[in-house]
Amino acid sequence: MEEKLISKKKPTFPINKKLYNYLSEYNRNIKIPVFYDDLLRFSGSVTVYDKNDKDTLWIRVYYPEFEQKEIDMSLKQMYNILHGDGTEDNLDILIVDEIDYCTFGNSKPFRIKIRNMLNDNYTYIYVKKADASRVYGLELEDILSPNNINFLIYKETLIEEHVLGIPGDVFMEESLEELSRSEKLRLSKEFVKFNERNTIRLLGDMRSYNYVIVPTFDFDQVQYRIRSMDFDQQSFEGKLKVYRPQFFKDNYPFVKMVEDNLQKESIEQYRKEERSILAKRLKGSHDRIKQLLDCMKNDVISTPENIENLRTELYYFTKDKNFKTCSNMGYILEVAFDFVVRNYESVNAYIIR
Repeated sequence: MEEKLISKKKPTFPINKKLYNYLSEYNRNIKIPVFYDDLLRFSGSVTVYDKNDKDTLWIRVYYPEFEQKEIDMSLKQMYNILHGDGTEDNLDILIVDEIDYCTFGNSKPFRIKIRNMLNDNYTYIYVKKADASRVYGLELEDILSPNNINFLIYKETLIEEHVLGIPGDVFMEESLEELSRSEKLRLSKEFVKFNERNTIRLLGDMRSYNYVIVPTFDFDQVQYRIRSMDFDQQSFEGKLKVYRPQFFKDNYPFVKMVEDNLQKESIEQYRKEERSILAKRLKGSHDRIKQLLDCMKNDVISTPENIENLRTELYYFTKDKNFKTCSNMGYILEVAFDFVVRNYESVNAYIIR
């Protein structure tokens, strides 16, 4: 059962000096005008409900009047640093509409809605407590997935851009049954590739509310992409199933859709395609991946029990004896990536011959 996959809340791991240096080299570590702890000083709140009057588990917070203006100005400046060049030319046309706080989950984020008064366009940014697991997850997403993701870190504060899309649980409830046969085929293919990608890069806990569905209109059809939006569970858990979205019970509608629409041969073909794409990205980003893995190999982002269990499960899953000697999650991920690249290169060498 799902409850046994993740039995304990993941702790927060600090950002060490080596990781900070890496983030600085790639312009992720930039001084920002407001800290996570500053936003915790709210004086009151109201519950946020969705369109069906269901509690969203977010609360809308407000601050004493003398602090609100200062906080709003700092948040607008931070928005400009994340999305622009950091100048203050447009601050007069930006307004902070809402500051919401989520008490559910590991990161307990603040969600900031910032609106352009000239055209009413708005976007969200998130302010969270910095966590090494999440930073590794964000970096790997940006490097290895089809999706770029923008984030900044300063001391113990993490700022992320909003991931656009329809939350997986909402999509299943409101849209899945309305899809045509061809649309279900395309979404099935994407779920197989999404499942494979998360397994290889060891991103866990992809329950349906931790990823989004992104429909894209292409001539006379709709293509789908599945994007992760929660990265807390990067390389922490010791059970391999945690890194395979197919084993979470609230993903069952998608698993059933795959079973109903794809033959085993097609599923295996799409898994191979995703492994090949990942191998190409790993080879193309070799230096940066090596730097990031060096940070992970010198970091603590899991427990000895989880490390021992995961390396054992991966050995039996892949039959790669290199997993047996891994001493932490950084080494496990390095062996996993090497396994994918070696298989890709051996197949290509055979084809060339």
